[in-house]
Amino acid sequence: MKAISIGLLGLGTVGTGVVKIIENHQDKLMHQVGCPVQIKKVLVKDIDKQRDVSLNREMLTTNPNDILQDPEIDVVIEVMGGVEDTRQHLLSALNNKKHVVTANKDLMALYGSELLTAASDNGCDLFYEASVAGGIPILRGLVDGLASDRITKMMGIVNGTTNFILTKMAQDGSAYEEVLKEAQDLGFAESDPTADVEGLDAARKMAILSTLGFSMKIDLDDVKVKGITDITEEDLEYGKQLGYTMKLIGIADLDDDKVEVSVQPTFLVESHPLASVHNEYNAVYVYGEAVGETMFYGPGAGSLPTATAIVSDLVGVMKNMRLGVNGTSAVTPQYPKKLKEAHEIRSKYFLRLLVRDEVGVFANITSIFSEHHVSFEKILQLPVKEKGLAEIVLVTHHASLQDYEDILVKLRDLETTKQIKSSYRVEGSK
Repeated sequence: MKAISIGLLGLGTVGTGVVKIIENHQDKLMHQVGCPVQIKKVLVKDIDKQRDVSLNREMLTTNPNDILQDPEIDVVIEVMGGVEDTRQHLLSALNNKKHVVTANKDLMALYGSELLTAASDNGCDLFYEASVAGGIPILRGLVDGLASDRITKMMGIVNGTTNFILTKMAQDGSAYEEVLKEAQDLGFAESDPTADVEGLDAARKMAILSTLGFSMKIDLDDVKVKGITDITEEDLEYGKQLGYTMKLIGIADLDDDKVEVSVQPTFLVESHPLASVHNEYNAVYVYGEAVGETMFYGPGAGSLPTATAIVSDLVGVMKNMRLGVNGTSAVTPQYPKKLKEAHEIRSKYFLRLLVRDEVGVFANITSIFSEHHVSFEKILQLPVKEKGLAEIVLVTHHASLQDYEDILVKLRDLETTKQIKSSYRVEGSK
């Protein structure tokens, strides 16, 4: 019985997890696919580096062609990261009739359609479950589990670093910079955390999710992105007083064949299931016309959770090999891309204003909202230390983004407005 031969590109944290799972779960893999699985070659930067797994020195190489050009290697698993060089490696693997499993969200967000086309042209599988939400089988859930349904909305926490930071800020009342340093010390945040805290990592994942969920080619540039760097302890405290929890939320919403995809700090009603997802955990809430509401929850990163998703994809490839149906799973997007305009995006909004504490100021503010037919759901008026000023916190009823942006412009132009301190989307309530 011929073993299935694996080439591994990368042996960092996740690559090490993949080696451990393949070594430790041989009996289960054998039972699932009916033949042994072996890692033949591993691409590394430094052959002499000390590692958590012991591999024969002959298995290690610094030359990618030792894997990409080897006719005996059936499947290439990519966990090396990077974009341009990695794209060329994977195109080479597919053109050499090798199946590919990748955890690379950056690559799939930018070049997914090109790679999937190459896979289809060469009769190969390209699976990428681990690229979104680590160990949570969300992509497989969309493609297989909800295949017969029509997805109308996906809303989720898809970045563990920002969720850890916001959880700590809310629970400890700490400042953003303080918690970021703690996250870096614990290994949850990179030394350069830009991709996480500015929302880019989550945006890449939402582009992948919405492309699959809506069968519409959504590009990274189509995702409106705002990060968490401006969130203050006061924002979280006022939100809490009004019954909200702050999360960095990715939203993909489909209405009348038009989509909105965004990533932004969002106040969630405390009773919403996503509000109780803490620390580095991820969760994605999926609305289907038939199934209703489902939620996928679990660890969004880490060596073994991500490696589990990769090896699950590997099992899918191997089952297809046994059945002789590789290269048939990639489905090109079914619908043309139609993005919502600002007047078609509706939500509630949280707004903090610093204004002069004078008679008639609130009446002026109210009239601006009334002009745009936007009413208030909640209002807080708070004294501030600075004499002659007051702070107003508002939560609107549903309004179009266009109307809300017009309101913000008019509020800034008011002589009595000292500062618009913060503004956030509100989700999770009727």
